[in-house]
This record gives sequence, C-alpha cells and structure tokens, in this order.
Amino acid sequence: MSKTPITVAHGDGIGPEIMKATLKILEAAGAELAIETIEIGKAVYERGVLSGIEDKSWESLRRTKVFLKAPITTPQGGGVKSLNVTVRKTLGLYANVRPCIAFSPYVKTSHPLMNLTIVRENEEDLYAGIEYRQTPQVYQCLKLISEPGSEKIIRYAFEYARLNNRKKVSCFSKDNIMKMTDGLFHKTFDRIAKEYPEIQNDHHIVDIGSARLATKPELFDVIVTENLYGDIISDIAADVAGSVGLGGSSNVGDQCAMFEAIHGSAPDIAGKDMANPSGLLLGAIMMLVHICQTEVAAKIHNAWLRTLEDGIHTGDIYSPDHSKEKVGTQAFADAVIKNLGHTPQRFHVVKYNNVCSMGPIKCAATADVKRELVGYDFYLYDAKSTANQLAEVVQKAQSDNLKLTMINNRGAKVWPHGMAETFCTDHWRCRFYRVKGKTVTQNDIVKLMQRLVDLKLDCIKSEGLYLYNDEVGFIRGEGEE
Repeated sequence: MSKTPITVAHGDGIGPEIMKATLKILEAAGAELAIETIEIGKAVYERGVLSGIEDKSWESLRRTKVFLKAPITTPQGGGVKSLNVTVRKTLGLYANVRPCIAFSPYVKTSHPLMNLTIVRENEEDLYAGIEYRQTPQVYQCLKLISEPGSEKIIRYAFEYARLNNRKKVSCFSKDNIMKMTDGLFHKTFDRIAKEYPEIQNDHHIVDIGSARLATKPELFDVIVTENLYGDIISDIAADVAGSVGLGGSSNVGDQCAMFEAIHGSAPDIAGKDMANPSGLLLGAIMMLVHICQTEVAAKIHNAWLRTLEDGIHTGDIYSPDHSKEKVGTQAFADAVIKNLGHTPQRFHVVKYNNVCSMGPIKCAATADVKRELVGYDFYLYDAKSTANQLAEVVQKAQSDNLKLTMINNRGAKVWPHGMAETFCTDHWRCRFYRVKGKTVTQNDIVKLMQRLVDLKLDCIKSEGLYLYNDEVGFIRGEGEE
C-alpha cells in the first residue's frame, strides 16, 4: 500500500504530547502515512501572523488535503482570528462531525446507553464573523444562513446516517423566533428528509432540544444543526457522555478534511505527561476511515476500547471503582499499542465498512426567482431624539412612491403608536415602503438616502426589502400589511 500524505500540526500546550502519543499508536498499528509537519498556533501568532498559520503551511494543506491537528492556544484580542474558523472556511470544511458515546462503566456517566453523532454546519451562521459597532451603544453580528449551505449539511447528515446504519436524524433550530434564517434551515430539512424514507426524522426547537439532549440523550441518533447551536450542544453532549477529553471530531469538505480533539490546549498541565490523548486518537481514527485505511482504524479503535476495559486510565477519567492503574500520556499510548490485535470484551467490536469518505455532496440547482424591490430599511444613529421627534424629521424624506411606515428600536415598534414604556437606544430602523400602485427602483433609493443626508440624519446601514416570486423576503413589523 502506498503511503497517504497527511499534514500534521503538533499545536500548543498539551498538543505536542498527545500528538506524539497518537502518532506512536498509528505507526505501531501499521498506518501507511507520509507525514508533513507544519507549525501553527501560538508561535505563529507571536510572529505577527494574525491568522495563526503561514502561507507555506497552506501549501501543505492544499497538497495533502488531510489535516491532523492538535489543540492550539489562541491569544485574546488584538485582531487575532480563530485558526479553526479560518481553516474550516478557507478549505470549505462545511461539516463538523462529533460522535458522542458513553463508555460506561469505565467512564462515569448518568446515560450509559448514549450513542449519538452531532453534524454541525461549519461555515455560516453567526460564525461568518461579520460584526460592526454601529453606534456608541449598539453592536451588530450578522447571521447568514444560505439555502445551498443548509442543503449540503442536511444532506450530509442523512448520508452519514445511511452509511453508518443510523435510524434517525433530528434537526435543531429556533425557527419560532428566527422565522427566515432558521425557518429556511427547517424547511430545507423537511424537504430533504422526504428523500430518505427509510430514516426517521424529527425537529426540535433548540432550547428544549438541548434540554432533552442533556437529560435524555438516548432519544437521539444523529443531530444536524447550525453552527452556533452545534458548537454549544456538542460540548454539552460530550460532557453528558462522560468527558470532553474523549471527544474527537472531523471537519469535512468536498476536497479537504481536518481531524482533531474537541478539547483545548490545557496549558496548565502541559509538559506534565498527564493529558489524555484519546480525543486526538479518536479524531485520528476518523481520519484513517476517511483515507480508506479502515482495517487499521478498526484495529486501533478496538485496542483503545480494550485498554479502557483493562482499567488503564489517565487521571481525567480515573476512578477507584473502575480503574486499575492511573497512567500518564505516553504510558496510556503504550497500553493501547500492547492491545493492538485484541478486541473488547464488554463493548461492541468495531468494524468499519469499506466505504470511506462520501465524496462531494450534490445540491439542487437554484431555481430562477423573480426579485422585486418594494422598499428599504435605513438604520440611523440618533442619541437625542424620541421616536416621535425622529419620525417628524424622517417623514420629510418621503416621496410620491416611498413612505415611512414604521420606526423600530432593537426590533420593537416605537412609531407609529409606540409606547412610552419601550426602552430605546441610539439605534433606529426606519422602514420606507412603496405606495400602492407605485414601483421602486434603485435610483429612488439613492435619492431617498440623499434626502436623509440633506436632513442631517446619520445613516449607518441600509437594507433592501424584496419580494421573491411575490413572497415577502423580510419580516413585517407590527401592524404592517
């Protein structure tokens, strides 16, 4: 077998220790890997590279297309970007996959039957990183949900379920509040679910869904959700299963993939030979499956399970009731190596089919859509006026075809017919809507904005109001027709 090129980063904190242990196990098990090593993280940040990764490292990643990454330390502030987010978005790693499994009784948990996988969208949502300070009082973060992005991750979740003999896919969203963004995600889920009649499906509002995940994880098999929700619930699930330190994950795209532990760099125990390498090792097992070295993956996975059963545990999961020996990072790796070729006695023996990565997920082509401009929202900064005072000035910018219909403050209607009890900041949304029977063009909007400027109003943002195939493409305000 020819060796598969992969890129490896040893990371920060405990990263070098757990990577050493993981690579030692992979080599002993016979993994055929051609390793290219890159430097990322703290040292690179300190050289003034705000992304934490240099151009020569990108060259390796784009060449091998497989990345095994240890945890890194991200400095706080100073315009520093999250390396994980940068790598995921740059390489198109749209699917984050986190198995969350209970290993009872060897790892303490209240839910010994827990066995689920969270499939999280990895590129969109609030993690798009589009934020602004719009006024002295108000900051904005844009939540972006696209139909192609939703379709790709949802279809991936169903394909994952089919490939891994999972029975149900559950969708988490908050579409009772975010009716357009989360509503799109939910509608896309319902549409795609019909293509997989052999797989059960259901939907949960994310708050009650998270509560059920924490108290009744046995209800779930595969969960698919948006970026922020997935980030939160995957840590909840890992903790409920027994230990965040045992969590591995994959980040998969159409061309590239990254594999890692879900925990951080734990600098407080770095260099002490205390860290549990299991999370990174399980991520590496997912990598071996991805590159079609499934027999080696199964050999390592079964040896790891047997080591748990033997009671050879690192300090984070050590318990006098179910552990026989407390060991350090490297001794744990040696124990796994000793068990290569052995299978677990209590846990199910792991077997991987010969189907490796699923390949590119195909999305339906976007249908032609008629798009019609019907108005504009202008966001204004005004720290002194009341809603009625502001409306009196803003109405002077109206025209024959565009009228002021509403003023909002933080989403609450304050004009017309606002209430004195509503708390207002210095950030106002003024909605201009077309007069019945009239048309609106971009030139009309430019002229309207010029009139606002001439009135010495401080316009900080604008947003078009459109109909799509005659359906409203925005949330109507209270009392709007």
